[in-house]
Parts: sequence; structure tokens; C-alpha cells
Amino acid sequence: MSEMITADLVDLELDLSAETKEAAARSLAARMVALGRVTDLEGFLADVAAREAQMPTGLDGGIGIPHCRSAHVTEPTLAFGRSARGIDFGAPDGPADLIFLIAAPAGADDAHLTILSSLARHLMDAEFTGALRSAEDADAAAALISGEDRAASAASAGQAGEASGASGAREAPGTSADSEAPATPSATPGTGAPATPETGTPATSDAPATPAEPFRVVAVTSCPTGIAHTYMAAESLENAAREAGVEITVETQGSAGFTRLDPAVIAAADGVVFAHDVPVRDKERFAGKPTVDVGVKAGINRPAELVTEVREKAARGETTAPTGPTPVDNAGDSGDGYGTKLRKWLMSGVSYMVPFVAAGGLLIALGFAIGGWKIDKAPSVAEHFIWTDHTSWAALLFQIGGLAFAFLVPVLAGYIAYGMADRPGLVPGFVGGSVAVTINAGFLGGLAAGLLAGAVVMGIQRVRIPAVLRGIMPVVVIPLISSAVVGFLMFLVVGKPIASLQSALTDWLEGLSGANAVILGIILGLMMCFDLGGPLNKVAYAFAIGGLTHPTDGSLKVMAAAMAAGMVPPLAMALATTVRGRLFTKTERENGKAAWFLGASFITEGAIPFAAADPLRVIPASMAGGAVTGALSMAFGCTLRAPHGGVFVVPLIGQPLLYLVAIAAGVCVSTAVVVLLKGARKTTPSGPADEAAPAEERVAAAV
Repeated sequence: MSEMITADLVDLELDLSAETKEAAARSLAARMVALGRVTDLEGFLADVAAREAQMPTGLDGGIGIPHCRSAHVTEPTLAFGRSARGIDFGAPDGPADLIFLIAAPAGADDAHLTILSSLARHLMDAEFTGALRSAEDADAAAALISGEDRAASAASAGQAGEASGASGAREAPGTSADSEAPATPSATPGTGAPATPETGTPATSDAPATPAEPFRVVAVTSCPTGIAHTYMAAESLENAAREAGVEITVETQGSAGFTRLDPAVIAAADGVVFAHDVPVRDKERFAGKPTVDVGVKAGINRPAELVTEVREKAARGETTAPTGPTPVDNAGDSGDGYGTKLRKWLMSGVSYMVPFVAAGGLLIALGFAIGGWKIDKAPSVAEHFIWTDHTSWAALLFQIGGLAFAFLVPVLAGYIAYGMADRPGLVPGFVGGSVAVTINAGFLGGLAAGLLAGAVVMGIQRVRIPAVLRGIMPVVVIPLISSAVVGFLMFLVVGKPIASLQSALTDWLEGLSGANAVILGIILGLMMCFDLGGPLNKVAYAFAIGGLTHPTDGSLKVMAAAMAAGMVPPLAMALATTVRGRLFTKTERENGKAAWFLGASFITEGAIPFAAADPLRVIPASMAGGAVTGALSMAFGCTLRAPHGGVFVVPLIGQPLLYLVAIAAGVCVSTAVVVLLKGARKTTPSGPADEAAPAEERVAAAV
């Protein structure tokens, strides 16, 4: 910290040169410019103003912390100003007399950001801010902020406490000078009786006193910049929880990265507090618990209220509904095995690729539908477009779709690398994916490029780097080295063999006929229906759409078989709930109504509620029908140019009537199998959820 702030960066009479927050920022920034810490005063101030526009940086307790990341900052720098009359930074309780201007380079390294976060936490300490208010000269203030004079901090804070009535020194949020008792204790000391959330008074009991379990809270704090508010909110919540007798563990998702809370700590928590202005990562970890969700400044300004609120929600039994994890959140936790991590990395890439597939593939399909099968030979619409000619519009759709489709492999590779190494993996991943496209390595090349890029970045990140280079690592060194290495490997080492394999696979698909095609259809059908939208389903689907980048008759047959098989499980469950409703609960029968549309739209996940309730019967039945449909689709020679759409793209399907026959056959097989397996059970669903079942059957089931 000592290199971040010196006496030259301290102004104890800031109000003599500044009356507004803009003037204060300019005055302190000018000191940074004089020391060569900022290269462009106006550019830097524009970045400060942009950050201020997102959210005022004034805090309760008389503190202003204007801050930003800027390309005009050469090294992390902190300037401090003190104003006797105060400057308005938008805090609810009035002007700020302590102003900290924090300047971070665009590529600030984790070590410096950690130091700045430590300062942010100290700002929640009344002794620290009191000592700053009583500091007599710039050297003393700089030493106090840099941590070189902690003993002086304690002594100064004592003097500041004696003079606080006259000086107007303020307390940190969440503290109370006239009360030493906890605000909302979880138990009264010595009784072991838990407190009621509303009153904090112990519940009476004639039983011998035993130690009460403390109320446990986990919290996540984050802000747009991740430098100050993130850590100040964490410190404020920790102080408030301590005073309330509550155990709290905070995960700070700041610019210096974050360490995920131990799953055991989350599982043991009685409540959750989110104080954030950017999305919480891994949010699904906290699903099912009482949750308070507020902005980060609420975590700083009223932490005691948040702790009380989450306790009250827990007392009322309020919980949050489970939410689905995002692909990158599933990037692989430290406790996962390599196989699990690999699956999550691949799923990350495929999940980000699918929207490009849907958009690009459907636009291409519409282009063919409107303009005919020769629309791919149309000239560029940028050079030739007739507003009244339908073929020009078809060409426009086709060419836009083609551009979207061109991103498939780079996006796949980029987000596989992202899942492995976070943002540093994006650049080499996209570069490697583009190389795969250039050398015709296709889908398999994209997989290899993504894994290579993630591995290279992870390897670079493990190398010990001199402190002087850390600031440029994320924006210069890692992208430069990793892109060069991945490009070299893809062009000259692994790319050509993969391209040869991709070419051989394409030739094999093109030559498929008879028994070979049927066997492939069966395999695709089994994969599409095994986990109903899970990793194996996505692998089969990605294999199918990979062939659409260079469509041939064989690859179009594969795409048709994959989509047909994926439609079978939800349609079969919908039909089963219709013909034999008594075998299903009331909730499942309601889900069956929605499954008609989901299945018709090729959303295999529509069968998940049924599989979750009865996997040993639903999954085998789905796989049986999927295998039949895949085999028949390949045997009939059905083709499909659209990667999605279900029955709504039937006009774009080769042999459409036979295609529908294949789907119907698979649905009937799956329905018959699931009804047979469920009917073979010794008992049937019972209780109030199954009013449709005859009364005598419910009695027999209960017995």
C-alpha cells in the first residue's frame, strides 16, 4: 500500500480548492498527474464521472470514494482529501468529509486490488476514520492509510473519540455509541434458549439449559467495479452480524476474483443475503433458503436491517425457488473429478453455441424455403438486392444465417476455454476455433481448440510472474502468448490430423445407406433420449449440427434423425398421461398438457419432470422410442436443413410424411413401454393429488 499513496497524494484542506464532487476529483487527480500516475487528466476524469453515473459513491458516515478503472492510469494509486465543510457525494446522511480517489489501471493485478479491498474494509472501522479526521499532517495521514502506522491509528482514534462530540466525527454504519448490547442476539447468554426473531427475547423452557445453535448466514457482495463497495458491504455485514450474535460468512465477488463458499457452509446456513449490483455468480448454490436480495449500498448502509430481515424470513419459512445454473457457473468445482470437469467444460461451449445454431440455422432454412435450393448460389446482397424480388429477400436471410453459422465453431471453442480458465480463455479459444474453421477441422477441431486454449491459459496462470508484469498479464501477455501457442498447435500439430478425421467422417456420412444408416440412427436416438437435454443429448445434437456447416446428404439425414428422436420423450409422456392418466399424479397430468407443445417444438427437456419422478421407467421407455424413431428416419432417408423447430419446420424436411410416421412410431413405442412398466407396479399413485383414480384403487394402494 505504501507505493499507492504518499504525502504528495494527500490534501487535508480539500475544501479550499473544491466545493463539488467534480472539483474534488479534479483536485485529487491533478496530484496523480503530477506524480505520473495518470497520463490524461480529462480522460481519467471522464472515466470517474462514468463510474459515478452508475451509482453515487457517497457512503453513510461522511465518506466519499470516487473510483474507476481507466486506461489512463499507469499504476494503482490512491489519493486522500479532507474537507471541513463537506462535499456532497450523494450519501443519504449528507456531505462527505473524507474523500478517497481510487485509480486502478484497466489491467490491475489481483495483489493491488486485494490491497485496495483491504482499505475499503477499514473504512467501516470507526477508529480508522476517526484517526483520519484527527491526523495533523499529510505524512501522518498517508502512513495511516498505507498501514505503516497502525499503532498511531489506535492512539489517534482514542483522542478522536474524546473529541467526537465537538468535532462531529461520525460513526460507521451499523454501530451504536450508546449501546454495547447486541441488537438482535440469537440467544441470551447463559440460558441457551433461542431468541425469537421479532423480539430477541429468549423462549422459556423448563428443560436444563443447553447451548443454542447460532443463526447462520451466508452472504455475497459485488459491485460494478469490484474495488470498494464490494468489500465495504462485506465488512459492514460482518460487523452487524457480530453485534447480533449471528454467524456470517461472506463471499466477495470483486475484481480480484473470488473464492466460492464451501458447499458445507452454504448447506448449514439458515439464510442468505445478496448485496450486489452485478449478477451473483453460482446463484443456484443458494436456492431453497430464505434470501434477502438488495443492492450493494444497502449492505453498507443498513446491514443490521438485512440481518434482521433474513432471520424473520427464516422464521416464516420463506425460501427461494431453485434456479438453473448458467453454463459458466458449471465450469467445474475444485472437488469434481476430471471426467466431471471435462463434461462441464464441453457443456459450457455447447450451451453458448446453441443460440447461434437456432438463429443461423433457421435463417438458412427460411432462405431455402423462400428462394429454393439454389439460393446458396445467389450473389452477395451487399452488391445485388432488388426490393421487390422475393429471391433477394431469401438471399438476405440465407446470407445472414450463414454469417451466424460461421460463429459456431469459434464460439464452441471460445466458451469451452472460458469454462476452463474464465475470461482469459476467450481470446485463444476464439482464435483456435477460427483456425479450425480455416483448415476445415470442423466441430471436432473446435472441441480440440477449446480444450487446448483452456489448458494453455491455465498453464500460464500457474507461472510465477514478476510484480512489474502483473498489471499487463490479463490484457496483453496471456492473450498474446496463449493465442500464439494455440494457433501454432492448431495450424501445424493437431489441426491437420483432426481435419483429415473430419473429412473422413463427412465421407462416411455421405456414403451411409442401408444397415449402417439404421445403426447410426439407433445410436443417435439412444443418445438424444438418455439424459433428456443433458450432456449426452447435447453431444449427439452438436454432432448433428456440426454437419450442417458443410451440408451433405448424409449430414442432413443425421440432423433429421437427431431432431426426430429428441421430440419423442415429451410427446410420449403427454400421450401416456392422456391414455392412462390414473398411472400419473395430478401434477404429472398437468405437465403432460405442456409436454405436447414442448415435444412438438423439439424441446426434449419437457420430459424431465416425468424422468425426475420415475427415472427407472421413463428413461428406458424414452430411449426405446428414440431408437425406433432414429432408425426409421435414417431408413426412410429423411433430411433436414434446419437445426431446430420441431414440427414447425416440416416443410423444410425431405420426405416429410415419412418423417412424421417415424416420430409417431417412436412416440407410440415409448408410450406403450412406459404404460407397461408403470402398470406393472404393485401400487399406483395415491392421495389427494390423484383424484382421477377410482376410489377402490386408491384404497388398495393405501393398504
